[in-house]
Amino acid sequence: MAITPVLLAGGSGTRLWPVSRKSFPKQFAPLIGEESLFQASARRLAGPRYGAPLVMTNADFRFIVAEQLDQIQIDPEAILIEPAGRNTAPAILAAALLAAERDPDAVLLVAPSDHVVPDAEGFGRAVDLGLSAAEAGRIVTFGITPTRPETGYGYMEAEGEGQGPLVLKRFVEKPKAEDAARMIAQGNYLWNGGIFLFAARTMIEAFKAHAPDYLAPVQAALTEARADLGFLRLAPEPWDRLPDLSIDYAVLEAAKNLSVVRYSGHWSDLGGWDAVWRETQTDAPAERGAVTDARSTAIDCDNVLLRSQDEGIEVVGIGLQDVMVVATNDAVLVAGMDRAQEVRRAVSALKDKGARQAETFLRDHRPWGWFETLALADRFQVKRIVVNPGAALSLQSHFHRSEHWIVVSGTARVTVDETVTLVTENQSIYVPLGAVHRMENPGKVPMVLIEVQTGVYLGEDDIVRYEDVYSRG
Repeated sequence: MAITPVLLAGGSGTRLWPVSRKSFPKQFAPLIGEESLFQASARRLAGPRYGAPLVMTNADFRFIVAEQLDQIQIDPEAILIEPAGRNTAPAILAAALLAAERDPDAVLLVAPSDHVVPDAEGFGRAVDLGLSAAEAGRIVTFGITPTRPETGYGYMEAEGEGQGPLVLKRFVEKPKAEDAARMIAQGNYLWNGGIFLFAARTMIEAFKAHAPDYLAPVQAALTEARADLGFLRLAPEPWDRLPDLSIDYAVLEAAKNLSVVRYSGHWSDLGGWDAVWRETQTDAPAERGAVTDARSTAIDCDNVLLRSQDEGIEVVGIGLQDVMVVATNDAVLVAGMDRAQEVRRAVSALKDKGARQAETFLRDHRPWGWFETLALADRFQVKRIVVNPGAALSLQSHFHRSEHWIVVSGTARVTVDETVTLVTENQSIYVPLGAVHRMENPGKVPMVLIEVQTGVYLGEDDIVRYEDVYSRG
C-alpha cells in the first residue's frame, strides 16, 4: 500500500526575512538550488513508495502551490485550504480524517515543506524502517542525529541508540547550550524534525484519547468543505473554534504509542540565515567561509554570507567577519552571524513602524502571473505585469484610478466596456476611471506590459470584480 505524503505548506518564515515574508514565505523560494524548498520536498516524497500528496496550505498560497507542483509534474490528491492558521494539530487531523474516508488503515507521512534533505533515497529507507510500526498502530517520528549542540531545535529522548524503530520516551523543549551538549554526549537524544508516519485510524484514535475537542470541529470543517477550482476549502466557522496548538502539545506528549526512527543523513530546517550559510559554504580554503552568490563579492572576509536577490543590486563586503548581508530590491538585512535567530525581531520592528517590507514584496504573485511596482508616488504608480499564457485578470473597475497599458512582449486581449481589442508589442491602450475592463493573454508565451496608474488612491483594494475565473471575492 502506497504511503500518502502530507505536505504542510503554511507559515510565514520570519527568520529568513527579507527573502521570506508573509506574502511569499521561504518554502516557495529557491533558497538552495534552482527549485523551491516546497518543490524539493514534493519530489523527495514522490516515487514507488508514495501515492499522490495531500497539501495543507492557506488561501493566499493555493495558486502558488498548484503552479509549483505543475512545474515539477506532480499531481496532488488534494490541496486543502485552511481558513486560518491553527498550527499543526488540526491540519494533521484533517488529513487523517480525509484519508480515513477511503481507507481507515491508510498510512500518512506528514512533513514540513521547508526542510532540506538531499538524500531522498536515504530518507526513504528510514521511512521503510518505520512502516511496519506505523501499520501496527504506532505513531512514528523521525529523529535527526545531532551534529552539534543546537539550542534552536527541540529534542527527543529515545530508548536506546540504534536506528529503530525505538520507543520514544519523551520530548524535550529547546535546551540551553550546556544541556544540549550533555544530551548529545549521552547518545540517545535526537533532534525533533517534525516528521510523522502513522495510520489514519491511529491518529484519529490518539485525538479521541488526548484531544477530543478537536474531532467535531475538524470533521465539520471537512463535511462542510466546498470544492473550489480544484482546491478543497475547509469550512471557516468550525475551523475558527479550534485551538492554535502543535501536534506535539495537543496529542503526542500524552500518547504512549510513540516510536522514533533515527535518520543520520543530512538534514536542515533552514531555520535562519546561519543555516543557509552552512548549507551553501564550500571547503575551498581561499574562500575562508565566505558564501556569496552571483551578485555578491567578498574581499578579505571570514565566515560571511553575502546574498543579493535582485539582478540590479551588487553586494560587496570588505574585511567582514561573522556577518550576514542579504539584499532584496526593497530591503537589506545586516546582522552578526550569531544573531540569526533574532531576525524575526526585525520583522516585528518593521510592523510597529508600519513598513510594508515587514510582510510584503514589491512583486505580488497572482493566479494569472505576477506584477511588481517599479515606481510609486502620491498620484501615480508604474508596474510591470506578467500574464501567463491563457490566463486572464478579472473583469473589474476602479473608483479612484485610470490606467495606461503598454504591451512590451506578447499580445493582450483587452476589454474596455463593450470594446475588445488585441494589443500587440509597442502598442498601448487607455482604461478610463470607472470603465469595466479585463486583460487576457491569448498567446502561448508570457505577456509583459507596463501599467501606468494615475489617481487619488492607488491601493490594490480599489477593485470591483464582476467576473473572475479564479473565484476571488
